[in-house]
Amino acid sequence: MLGETFKVTAEELKEIFNVRLAAYLPANLEKVEPHPSGWGISYTFKPFTGRETRPDEPDRYWEDPKLAFQHIDKNAGRTEAGEDEYDLRDKARFYLSEVYCQARIEWRNAVHVAELKAVVKDTGDRWKGHGQAQRAVEAAFAYLRDPEAAKEWTAAVSRLVDAQDAYLAAAIAFDARAQEIAEVHDRNFHEDMLGYDEALAVAGYPEAKDWHIASDYSYGKSYRGEYDPHTLAGQAQLRINEQDAHVAKVSRLSGATPAEV
Repeated sequence: MLGETFKVTAEELKEIFNVRLAAYLPANLEKVEPHPSGWGISYTFKPFTGRETRPDEPDRYWEDPKLAFQHIDKNAGRTEAGEDEYDLRDKARFYLSEVYCQARIEWRNAVHVAELKAVVKDTGDRWKGHGQAQRAVEAAFAYLRDPEAAKEWTAAVSRLVDAQDAYLAAAIAFDARAQEIAEVHDRNFHEDMLGYDEALAVAGYPEAKDWHIASDYSYGKSYRGEYDPHTLAGQAQLRINEQDAHVAKVSRLSGATPAEV
C-alpha cells in the first residue's frame, strides 16, 4: 500500500498514463507534467463549459488486470503479480483518482461561471440605475438645507418623496438580480471554488467587483416589512427613514403644520 508520500520515476509515469490509464482518462485532459513546485503532478485540461456531465472515474476500472488489487486477481483466477507490479498499480489508481478530482474542481468552477452567465443579464444597468437614484435622493435631501428651499418647501419635500420612491425601487430592482447571483454562488460553493468576484470576471463581468451582492439568505422582507440592512433595499429603507425623521423634526421645531409640509 502507498504511504502518505511516495516516489515515482519518469518511466513509471509514462507507463501509468500512456498504458495503464490511457482508456480511463478524462477526454479533455491535454497535458500531464511534474508540478512546478517539484511536488506532485500538474494536469492541464481543455476548458470545461460547465454543461458537460460531471467527470467521474469509470465504473469498475479496478477490475482491469493492469490496475487490479491482489484479491481481484485471485478471484479472477489470475496468477498474482509481484510486489513491484502491485505497487505500480497502486500508483496508477492514485493518479486516476487525482486527475478526476482535479477535473471535477475545474468542471464545478465552469458550472459556476456558466450559471452566472445565465442570471447576470441586466445587472450592470440596474447597478447604474441604483447609483443614479441614490445620487438624486441625496441631492433632493441636501436641497432642503438651501435657503431657496424655504420658498417652495412643500414642492421641495414632494420632490424628495418622489426621489425616495425611485431610489427604493431601484434598490429593489438591483437586489432581485443580486439574489439570483448570490444563489448561484451558494449553490456552487466548494472548497476549491473560484472567488465570487473572480467567477464573475471569468463570466465576463469584471465590473461586478463593485456590485453589492449580499448573502442569498439576506434578501426579502422580514415579517415586519423591513429589508435586511445588508441588501441595497435595506440600506435605502434606512436612509429614507432617517430623512423622513429629519424632515419631521425640522417641521416640528420650525412650527410648520403637517398641511404646510
